[in-house]
Amino acid sequence: MYEKKKRRQVGALQRGVINSTAMRKRTTIATTIVLAILSSACSTSLFKVKPVIELPSFPENSRTADAGGVTVRVAPLLSDEETQDLFEVNLPMTGVLAVRTELNHQSGVPVEVKKARFRLQDGQGRTWKLLNPKQAVSRIMSANGITLYNPNSKKQFEKEFTAYGLDLKTPLSTTDRTRQGFLFFQTPDKRPVETTQKLSLTIERLPQTATIIIN
Repeated sequence: MYEKKKRRQVGALQRGVINSTAMRKRTTIATTIVLAILSSACSTSLFKVKPVIELPSFPENSRTADAGGVTVRVAPLLSDEETQDLFEVNLPMTGVLAVRTELNHQSGVPVEVKKARFRLQDGQGRTWKLLNPKQAVSRIMSANGITLYNPNSKKQFEKEFTAYGLDLKTPLSTTDRTRQGFLFFQTPDKRPVETTQKLSLTIERLPQTATIIIN
C-alpha cells in the first residue's frame, strides 16, 4: 500500500513538472510573437504618408499677395481625396485644414520668417488655430480614436508628416529664395472642415501685412 501511494505521488509530481514546462514554453512562444510584432512595427508609420518629393508642383492657379519684398502664394485647397492620397487620412474630417503655401524672396535683404504670423479666418469672423505638424498629428490621432499604438510608429508618422510643413525657422535670403510647405489649421469647434465657407489668410510681421482670400 505504501509503495502504491508513493508511486502516485511521484507520478503527480512528474505531471506537474511536465505541465509547468509546457506552460513556460507557451509563455515563451507568446512573448516571442508579441516582440516580433512590436519590432516589425518599429519601422512602420501609423499612416502611410507619401514621400514629400512626390508632391505635385505648385499650381499655376494659386492666389498671390505681396508682403513687402516677399511674395506669398496659396494653392487651391486640397480635396478630401487628395489629403487621403498624401497622408492616408482624410484631414478635413478630423477638423484639420492643410493650406499649401509658398514664400518667394524678392529683395536683397534677408527676411526672418519665424516672426511671421499666419491668421486664418472664416466668414463668421472666427480665427482658426494654427497647429504645428506635431499638434496636427495629435489632432488626427484623437479624431480617429487612436489611443493604443506603438510609440515608434507615432514618431515615424510625425517625421513623415512634418516633412510637409512650411519651414518657418530658416530666414529667406538671396541664396534661399523659395520656400513652400503646408500650414495646418484647426477648425474653431474641432468639427470637420466645410470647404464651401469663405476663408482668408492674413500674414503679419513680414515687411508688409498681406491678406489672401482662399475661397
